[in-house]
Amino acid sequence: MDFGDNFDQPEVDPAAEFLAREQSALAGLEDELPPTAAAQPEKVKTEEDDSNDFEISYRSAKPPMEEPEKIKKWREDQKKRLEEKDRDEEKKKEELKVQAKKELEDWYKQHEESITKTKSSNRESAKNAEKNFVAESTEIEPGTEWERIAKLCDFNPKASKTSRDVSRMRSIILQLKQNPVAIKRA
Repeated sequence: MDFGDNFDQPEVDPAAEFLAREQSALAGLEDELPPTAAAQPEKVKTEEDDSNDFEISYRSAKPPMEEPEKIKKWREDQKKRLEEKDRDEEKKKEELKVQAKKELEDWYKQHEESITKTKSSNRESAKNAEKNFVAESTEIEPGTEWERIAKLCDFNPKASKTSRDVSRMRSIILQLKQNPVAIKRA
């Protein structure tokens, strides 16, 4: 049963087909070109074996093209410009390093001054708070205990996520402050 497949035909190599086509198209061009010195094979005598006069034929390579004068000049100018830019860049880097070092030193001085000021202001406020606390603690009047406790507590409802929930304690202290319970003294 024939399914229409042509497996019996030999496979054609596309690369070989292309090369054959190009060779046939270029076959007549060799006859049209005039012979040049570079295209003629040269004979070179080697010194290895003087008795046999062994000769090697090869095609000489074309000499490299000379660069035009303008391109040479441009390359030299470009090289000089790049070297000058490199020197300028190095100078600017050094200037930036010096400037950064100075700014860093200034920042450290300012930071130390601000820390010193903060420490001194904290000491002063702590001394004042301590004086006020001692002055208030000597004036104990009956019935003002819960008010004094309420002053020591922070009743800010904004609590951070890391602290414990103290809303219940806060509400109890506020209730006792508003409706103090009489404390019996012995």
